[in-house]
Amino acid sequence: MSAPLLKLEAVRKEFANGVAALAGVGLTVEPGEFVALLGPSGCGKSTLLRLVAGLAEPTAGRVVWGDVRDSGTGGRRGQIGFVFQEPTLMPWATVFDNVYLPLRLAGIGRGDAEPRITELLGQLGLGEFAGAYPRQLSGGMRMRVSIARALATEPDILLLDEPFAALDEITRFKLNEDLLRLWRARKLTVLFVTHSVFESVFLSGRVVVMSARPGRIVADLPVPLPAVRDARLRTTAEFGEVCRQVSDRLGIASGAAA
Repeated sequence: MSAPLLKLEAVRKEFANGVAALAGVGLTVEPGEFVALLGPSGCGKSTLLRLVAGLAEPTAGRVVWGDVRDSGTGGRRGQIGFVFQEPTLMPWATVFDNVYLPLRLAGIGRGDAEPRITELLGQLGLGEFAGAYPRQLSGGMRMRVSIARALATEPDILLLDEPFAALDEITRFKLNEDLLRLWRARKLTVLFVTHSVFESVFLSGRVVVMSARPGRIVADLPVPLPAVRDARLRTTAEFGEVCRQVSDRLGIASGAAA
């Protein structure tokens, strides 16, 4: 049996001020999965992503990549793409050059990178905006550029930290559908942080519910819905029932009455 792509073993994270963000977190992600992390504000979802990305180190426990163990100090297998809550684009650079940045840092020439970037921009509906600057784009389009940049290195796992939270509902729904389409087309592995029950159920094959700080995983719920999803799914009884079940577990995790 092959090893999972990613495994967190009894991960604990305490900050220098003594605040415990995570306590005893165990999580496994298989190749090709789309996993949503859901929990109350301050439960450590973003901290967990940062530990996976190697942007912070666990106080205790281990992050395991395949059969390569990593305490958070290096030796990581493969590439990681990270999409933050804000697009964090370079304002002086065009859309093309923003997406090209990680490839340039990896030593890939502009000519060699161009076909890959052109394909990504086309898949994200940005083909006509390669020469545009971030100030000329809407918030949704800037987030699309951020996603394209994260995918440019063809990462083994894509980490997204509430990327659509600041967008209007129509734009958010469209980006949800586009992200699912990219996940299927590119056979991505995705770990997605959200506060939204509806978004977590629509996007993922599993919803992992975390408790209030210090964050622990209190439920790991499969989403028994078709892998191919569109706007019509949101109005079905099946979708509503899964959302209800997830909402109940989130209520318990948040300390509210179920």
